Amino acid sequence: MRSATTPHSRIRLDSGRVVEYATLLAVTIFMAAPLLWMVTTALKPESQIFQYPIRWVPQTPTLGNFANVLTNYPIGRWFLNSMIVALLTTAISLPLYSLGAYPLARLNFPGKKLVFLVILATMLMPTEGTMVPLFLGLSRLRISDSYFSLVMPVVANAFGLYLLTQFFQTIPSELRDAALIDGATDLGILWRVILPLSRPALTTVAIYTFMASWNNFVWPFVVTNSDATRTLPAALTALIGGVDVGTRFGISMASALMATLPPLVIFVALQRYFAQGISMTGVKG
Repeated sequence: MRSATTPHSRIRLDSGRVVEYATLLAVTIFMAAPLLWMVTTALKPESQIFQYPIRWVPQTPTLGNFANVLTNYPIGRWFLNSMIVALLTTAISLPLYSLGAYPLARLNFPGKKLVFLVILATMLMPTEGTMVPLFLGLSRLRISDSYFSLVMPVVANAFGLYLLTQFFQTIPSELRDAALIDGATDLGILWRVILPLSRPALTTVAIYTFMASWNNFVWPFVVTNSDATRTLPAALTALIGGVDVGTRFGISMASALMATLPPLVIFVALQRYFAQGISMTGVKG
């Protein structure tokens, strides 16, 4: 039997959708405005940046700011350093997260909940609290200002471990039981059963880890002191705040835009897997 819909209910439904879409549009504009301002500022000559009223579309677009950055600063080296550090961090983190999440999700051992809570508690500890002793230790070992010092201190994160643990718990336990009957070891189950079924979660963790490493500023700024290892966020801070640049906002925005594009492209290309992985990590089977 078809349910009757009154005109008043249709009006309420349409009004609710209008409010929902208007809210989403307002949030989208609010979130996109800084990125749009960065793009337009990067394409403006310095004399037009602070014109009033504000012009969102440049009158005379120019690529001079980008040419200035590429010509006068080793941004190619900074870009390569950021890419190497982000890829190494992601490549090392995923196996560590997987090996740590599997026993927390599938094995029973004394103190498992306590171990999990202690790991999650590390998320409450600010990075700045461990930065000084960590830097002093690396300096005494004479391995600061290196890829090792940029990657290893941040290669493990409780958030990535939490996401994979939650996702592994959604996989039916009958699959593990069947594999054990067939004689598989836990490492074999992890490799042949759990990981192939966890591609959305693994993609989510990989995107998160890559973007966090790419955007990491404080630790690279502290531990690096040369262009040979300096990453983009730390290097651009020195560039923007340098005496030779001063208040040249066109160069600042051009360099910031160049640093923003790689993670933005990766996120747009893989956003379907990212959303799927996030949505599935909170559901238990």
